[in-house]
Amino acid sequence: MSSADEKTYDVVVMGAGSTGENVADVVVRGGLSAVLVEEHLVGGECSYYACMPSKALLRGTEAIEEARAVKGAAAAVTGEQDVAATLERRDSFTHDWDDSSQVQWVEGAGIDLVRGTARLTGDRTVVVTRADGGETTLTARHAVAVCTGSEAAVPPVEGLPGAQPWTPREATSAKEAPRRLLVIGGGYVGCEMSFAWSALGSQVTLFQQGDRLLPGAEPQAGDAVLASLRDRGVDVRLDSEVRAARREDDEVVLATAEGEVRGDEVLVAVGRRARTTGIGVDAVGLEPGEYLDVDDTLQVRGLPWLYGVGDVNGRRLLTHMGKYQARQAAAAIVARARGEEASGADWSPHAATADRAATPSVVFTDPQVASVGLTSAQAQEQDLPHRVVEYPIGSVAGASLFADGYEGTAIAVVDTEREVLLGVTFVGPAVAELLHAATVAVVGEVPIARLWHAVPAYPTVSEIWLRLLETWRG
Repeated sequence: MSSADEKTYDVVVMGAGSTGENVADVVVRGGLSAVLVEEHLVGGECSYYACMPSKALLRGTEAIEEARAVKGAAAAVTGEQDVAATLERRDSFTHDWDDSSQVQWVEGAGIDLVRGTARLTGDRTVVVTRADGGETTLTARHAVAVCTGSEAAVPPVEGLPGAQPWTPREATSAKEAPRRLLVIGGGYVGCEMSFAWSALGSQVTLFQQGDRLLPGAEPQAGDAVLASLRDRGVDVRLDSEVRAARREDDEVVLATAEGEVRGDEVLVAVGRRARTTGIGVDAVGLEPGEYLDVDDTLQVRGLPWLYGVGDVNGRRLLTHMGKYQARQAAAAIVARARGEEASGADWSPHAATADRAATPSVVFTDPQVASVGLTSAQAQEQDLPHRVVEYPIGSVAGASLFADGYEGTAIAVVDTEREVLLGVTFVGPAVAELLHAATVAVVGEVPIARLWHAVPAYPTVSEIWLRLLETWRG
């Protein structure tokens, strides 16, 4: 270290979200030094604007509805949800957007933290502009890990920026329910936030440009979520294109083919884009705004000292996959620092597909949608020999005990040549807890013949596995 404004570490990590934290933690435990650079909150999107606050907003509604679905317990639900208490509970998970506890963890893990905006300026060099305007130059002996994540994409709708739209950040941190909320986009975020805010008092109108919700999931999932949203009074408009937007005083006005629609706030939930603009990737020959092209060790192709980990590489934009990739990248960094081969042996041959063909995800709507691996459409697109097996979850004893009139569907996509699962989707109340068993089966390519001997406990919802296998056998 030559001065207070010039520091050298084994690894410099740009971005202190959950992905960056895990990269730094693993390399430090591997005997290297590491520094995290963060311009906002340590802990990132998941902790403050995504996974945790959004699920906290949804959980109260879910708990009430689970009680109402059981005769006897339903009689105890005599009032409506306390919106203020729900928002207060949400705030407790974000620590009121205070990252002190996360900073304490970083320090306790032996990781340094530099606050400010980071940009690459050359080979293994990162310059941080601090809040006071000063700069700190960080040099990495071995690696720089870009963990800057992704940000909400805003579609090119005329006037939309001037309409002051919500992104998921505003949707999960709002201090009160807007009277009328307009939602553009029927994917995971659009559906979850429509459920959350409609239950908390907003009149929600959801615009989906395509002909179904959750277009990347099995069709049954989108159909079930659509029916549930409409039952709750959400105005869902399929095949509806928002052509223009404007703000008039305290109102947002959206122009569609059907006419103008007015609301108090508009949430844009049409996807994400790489957060690689303004971080200096052009200084090392990369294109700002593009996802980083990486190999299976998360090393950026052509730059052996640079790693792109988590959302920033575009492989799977999910917190748990970012953490998974972080462990993978950090193991490679440590191995290479020791002069060892980063062969990937530590994470097995399945790692190359874990964040492509075997990614688990949950949509926390009612019904929940829990899925892993390929859908039937994806198997068809890849020309894989397959057969689709379905079974109503409500037909198993555990489901009928869980809720009166339980409705749900289990869908398995089976490779007919190898007789292993390519993908599994569950649609129904509380099905998220079924997902990890499916993930183990898909990632492990467990033969159907062996799954037959994994006997589910009776009476649990997991008995659906037995029914799926029986249906497969015919």
